[in-house]
Amino acid sequence: MSAAGLQGRRALVTGAGRGIGAAVVRALVEEGVRVVATDLDGAHVEELAGELGERVTARRLDVTDAAAVQAVVDETETELGPLDIAVNVAGILRDAPVAELTDADWAAHFAVNTTGVFHVSRAVSRPMAERGRGSIVTVASNAGGIPRANFAAYAASKAAAVMFTKCLGLEVAGRGVRCNTVSPGSTMTDMQRALWTAGEEEASVRRVVEGDLASYRTGIPLGRIADPSDIADAVVFLASDRARHITMHDLYVDGGATLRA
Repeated sequence: MSAAGLQGRRALVTGAGRGIGAAVVRALVEEGVRVVATDLDGAHVEELAGELGERVTARRLDVTDAAAVQAVVDETETELGPLDIAVNVAGILRDAPVAELTDADWAAHFAVNTTGVFHVSRAVSRPMAERGRGSIVTVASNAGGIPRANFAAYAASKAAAVMFTKCLGLEVAGRGVRCNTVSPGSTMTDMQRALWTAGEEEASVRRVVEGDLASYRTGIPLGRIADPSDIADAVVFLASDRARHITMHDLYVDGGATLRA
């Protein structure tokens, strides 16, 4: 029996090919959820579906393409049944000081991290609201709540995604749809490793955990970098009926790194 009470429900997850997205798919499948796993890299979600079996349907999806998003949602609702859960995980990070940030990189952050969330949430919230039930969870970042050097585009796009999700939550609360965000801190993913110097993983982990005074970055009070499953567990909770009286909430899962600034 599903510990979270999600047995038999259906979910759409973006950015599911690896990292947090893949962990969310695994966690939902463990709870008995049928998942449509989407990613710009179709090969990765096909591999995930092969690993997890018939409860996972793989679809290539570019969340910046509104028509493609709507098509996947329509197809899912027709072939698998009404969506109960949607999880926005797809995101990009290209770190650079503002003075060196290109127009293209700025636009790309918002296209994926913010507009992608808008496209998916709009598409799924319409039928959810008509049915009077549903849960939308957006994976944002603790960078959306505290300034970070070289992260201006990423942080701004994630902060925008949080506020968008809260506004949507207010609009659909009266129709039984809950909208929440999970804001991870440093998590052991490919995105995290891409920020480190090659061959210095141990030293890089230590810098993240201990903090960096030169960049005005606090450490992690709990003394560890998150595993993707830590974030997935928070997503599953917010998606479940155990969080039935929670909406428009931003849950930080960062080991205390931001001191909840």
